[in-house]
Amino acid sequence: MHRRHKFILALTLIAGIAFVVVMIKLKQPPERAAEQVAATPVRILEVAPLTVRIETRGFGQVLPARSWKAVANVGGRITWKHPDLESGNLISEGTRLLQIDPTRYELAEASARADIAGLEAEQQQLDQEEQNTQALLELENRRLALAQRELQRAKTLADSGSLSQTRLDEQLRATLQQQQAVQSLKNQLNLIPVRKKTLNARLARSESALAGAREDLEDARFEAPWDLRVHQSDIETGQQVNPGQTLFVADDITAAEATVQLEMSELRNVLYQIPGAPDPGNNGEASPGFTDFHQKLPLDSLTVRVHPTGAPDSHWTGTLTRITGSLDPATRTIQAVITVDEPYRSANPPARPPLVRNMFVQATIAALTNEPVLVVPASAIHQGEVYLANGNDRLQRQPVSLAWQQGELAVVSGGLKPGDQLILDDLIPAIEGTLLSPQPDENTRQWLQKMAAGEQP
Repeated sequence: MHRRHKFILALTLIAGIAFVVVMIKLKQPPERAAEQVAATPVRILEVAPLTVRIETRGFGQVLPARSWKAVANVGGRITWKHPDLESGNLISEGTRLLQIDPTRYELAEASARADIAGLEAEQQQLDQEEQNTQALLELENRRLALAQRELQRAKTLADSGSLSQTRLDEQLRATLQQQQAVQSLKNQLNLIPVRKKTLNARLARSESALAGAREDLEDARFEAPWDLRVHQSDIETGQQVNPGQTLFVADDITAAEATVQLEMSELRNVLYQIPGAPDPGNNGEASPGFTDFHQKLPLDSLTVRVHPTGAPDSHWTGTLTRITGSLDPATRTIQAVITVDEPYRSANPPARPPLVRNMFVQATIAALTNEPVLVVPASAIHQGEVYLANGNDRLQRQPVSLAWQQGELAVVSGGLKPGDQLILDDLIPAIEGTLLSPQPDENTRQWLQKMAAGEQP
């Protein structure tokens, strides 16, 4: 009985083991799901060359191109003043502005004229005296010739004993007297050139006095040399003025100059676009014969605008006239002088105020690139790299080099080529090879084109 129980237990154990083995053999492996990776949606922009409007901006103040500080060259009492000769008034060219009492200068002119008339009369008298003396000299020379012949005959007679020595001496004495008369007239003629020089010197001094009197008369009268605006006037009718005293200050209204502070790097980028400028790829070296860009570069080809800060919706078209010879020591910026023609005649205040003295303005100097360049949004540059979508829609990190950056635009000089698919989004994290779902961004493309052209998007 005990052996039978052992046999049943062994069969049961063998059957359990066989069942486990069979179940293990018949067990199916778990089904594997196909791997699926979600693609990251991104906005892309196809890189294409564009002509870019490069510009530099700066602030500065306006001053008149010409200013007249009227200073009295003569003293006297102001006898007349134009009623519009007050600060702020506009006066046209040729208008009589001020008169200083001319009486003393008119008297000086009359005195100089009288002196000149007297000296001219003395000159005429001296000329006549010279003619008269010359005529007398001719007569005296003839008398001297007769006396000399008479003396010769007397000597012949004296030698033959036909004439006494006393008569010979008398004839000799008469001949010597005649020679003295002739020499006296010659001496008078020799002194006439000296007397003429003396008269000419006195005449020149009198003419100089006359010119001085006339100049004083001119200096006593003030007329507008050009169309002007009175800046300052501190004199009144009846006031006594002295030589060297400032009477008024007036500004030329035909042109104004704005001296603005510009970043040197921005200005260089603009100037490089002017035809004839040095090639920036040649380390900025000038072309043969290039000596002075003021003379060589056509600065009038630049687009220059001046905006009053108090009226930013209005602007004036100007010309870049010159670049000053030094940097501003405080801001380390370069100073450019912009000339605006007719800043008063074309004004329409208050909508378009004129460019008056000391007005604060903003200036923009712009030029188009000589050839299309690769320009992208500055936000697409990530610490010297851009993100691209390659042909397999995978993320590619591409290092780039920048030529310059202007506001929200960046011009790329290396690392990109036309046709590249630029990712506009800032991917975090930006892992190389990430699967992408690119979508072209038409709005950004239009925005970029307007910004490159200098238009407001």
